[in-house]
Amino acid sequence: MCQGLAELPIACLERAKEFKTRLGILLHKSELAHGIGAAGKLQLGSRRRDSSREVLEWRESFDQLLKSKNGVTAFHTFLKTEFSEENLDFWLACEDFKKTRSKTKLASKANRIFEEFVQSEAPREAKTRTLMEKDSYPRFLKSASYQDMTKQATSRSINKRLHT
Repeated sequence: MCQGLAELPIACLERAKEFKTRLGILLHKSELAHGIGAAGKLQLGSRRRDSSREVLEWRESFDQLLKSKNGVTAFHTFLKTEFSEENLDFWLACEDFKKTRSKTKLASKANRIFEEFVQSEAPREAKTRTLMEKDSYPRFLKSASYQDMTKQATSRSINKRLHT
């Protein structure tokens, strides 16, 4: 890739990042096929009644989405399609770190978070929760996948009221 002394280190880094992005696209294809249904849309979980209410609550706030295991899963799948799931992974790792009580595990987890997400040129260098909330979350709410989930949830809710 970077041959000769005449090339600037910055050019080498740019090429490496471009290669990393292209490689990431190939690696994510199989993961995406697992998380997305045949029609190319996210699918609701198996808990139908609770899922319907949950899906509709996600649009109330970013915190509501993050409180829901299904919401985090759906959002993570969406972020994979945008190649930005490292933001959520970083936030989840930090949340897990905050819950850790063992000093030995704290040091180990802190080191892993730093090496994976924080240090310069980390393999999954991440931004903050704010970036997700202000950027990715609004796009998730507007996405066809989430719109389909809300239609399914609303339909189930209406059918449930009619049969009660």
